[in-house]
Amino acid sequence: MSEDRPDQGESIDLFARLRAYESVKAVLANDHHVDRGPAAVCGVVTSVLAESGVDGLAEVAVELSLRLASAVERRAGDQGLAAVDLAEVWFVD
Repeated sequence: MSEDRPDQGESIDLFARLRAYESVKAVLANDHHVDRGPAAVCGVVTSVLAESGVDGLAEVAVELSLRLASAVERRAGDQGLAAVDLAEVWFVD
């Protein structure tokens, strides 16, 4: 069993959470360099795919979606909006 990718239960969720965090951190750390953030995220995604395959990549995508939904809900509440309405503004408009 690898320390980087434990084999069971909550540890898998922690792996996805760590990789999701690494992706977000890559964008935030490179926010002044338009090309570096996406390139760094691509590196994280490529690593996840190589280490854990499609299932691991799906776990990271789910974790990112859950975390983003939570942030949208908090932000929408602060603005007195429904979260789905704010998400629509962010992603559709």
